[in-house]
Amino acid sequence: MDYHARLDSLRTQHSQLIDRENIRSLSNGVWTRYQYPVLTAEHAPLYWRYDLNPETNPLLLERFGINGVFNAGAIKIDGKYTLVARVEGNDRKSFFAIAQSTSPVDGFRFLPYPVDIGSLGETNVYDMRLTRHEDGWIYGIFCVEKHDETAGAGDLSSAVAEAGVVRTRDMEVWERLPNIKSATQQRNVVLHPEFVKGKYALYTRPQGGFIEAGSEGMGIGFALVDDMCNAVITEETIIDGRLYHTVKESKNGEGPHPLKTPQGWLHMAHGVRGCAAGLRYVLYMYMTSLADPTKVIASPPGYVLAPVGQERVGDVSNVLFTNGWIADEDGSVYLYYASSDTRMHVAVSTIDRLVDYCMCSGSDGLTSETSVHRLSSLVESNLPFITDQDR
Repeated sequence: MDYHARLDSLRTQHSQLIDRENIRSLSNGVWTRYQYPVLTAEHAPLYWRYDLNPETNPLLLERFGINGVFNAGAIKIDGKYTLVARVEGNDRKSFFAIAQSTSPVDGFRFLPYPVDIGSLGETNVYDMRLTRHEDGWIYGIFCVEKHDETAGAGDLSSAVAEAGVVRTRDMEVWERLPNIKSATQQRNVVLHPEFVKGKYALYTRPQGGFIEAGSEGMGIGFALVDDMCNAVITEETIIDGRLYHTVKESKNGEGPHPLKTPQGWLHMAHGVRGCAAGLRYVLYMYMTSLADPTKVIASPPGYVLAPVGQERVGDVSNVLFTNGWIADEDGSVYLYYASSDTRMHVAVSTIDRLVDYCMCSGSDGLTSETSVHRLSSLVESNLPFITDQDR
């Protein structure tokens, strides 16, 4: 295939991918998945991946490989569903890029250029959480990673993580702010959308090491800071702790910023446990009080979404992760989640369904016996409604 025929073929394939209509798929009644990923490495523009000049690239070879597109922050702005995705190149370096669509479930196209947030000396950046704050700014908090210079000779894997901060008003001009100062490593920090006691409120995840939570990392924390332009965490309260033999045994972290409802704040988080295949990441929900966002008022047992089918396969298998959702004007909620550090998906629910799920699904009794009692109680209450077809 000559240069022009190959380029025509690539353009046709790319257009078909972007224009493909998404359709509803699996549902547990709480969330309904859509069948196709909304962003993948193949969604990256051809002019990112190829030198399109036939004189300098006559064989039309890929020059800038894209390994994955995942862990996107989300916001709706100017009528467009906007994702700030983590794009990872073949060289393992991540950067942020914006993809937008007028549809919440398909048609996402990347803007021409990646987001240039500058550098404060880090090696890698990823997983931006977006919050439209009542102070008028849109903040993005993300993980910044660099090599641990205290590591022993030959140890090129040890790293340290901090929370980086940018802000914007229009998703076009970005201002880099100093990293959040903390006594522990922080790689899952989320800004609450409202002031609390006149201060900025952060959901944190203190941890002793880059990967392991350690004795410092006992769960999702809550901290108040005076100024996002020089944020300093001095005190953290654990509001959603890790628990033995649960989906959040190894570690847990806040996903996107919570959604305000009349009944309380809706939270989505990821929980991690160890298993024979390694670490397994799932998504779970909880709610906190409007009057006191540190007070958990509902915590359904287990996960609400876990990897299924092809979601299990990828660079880091058996993982679901989210740091972005959008609550629409009609009450719909679109959850943008990644699978296995490889691609982005979307699922839909409503505020009413999510509140119902959180408030009416009970809680984890933490033992096999309590699970038996909870299930038996449900069966008893269902007896008047069971038909022969159910048996």
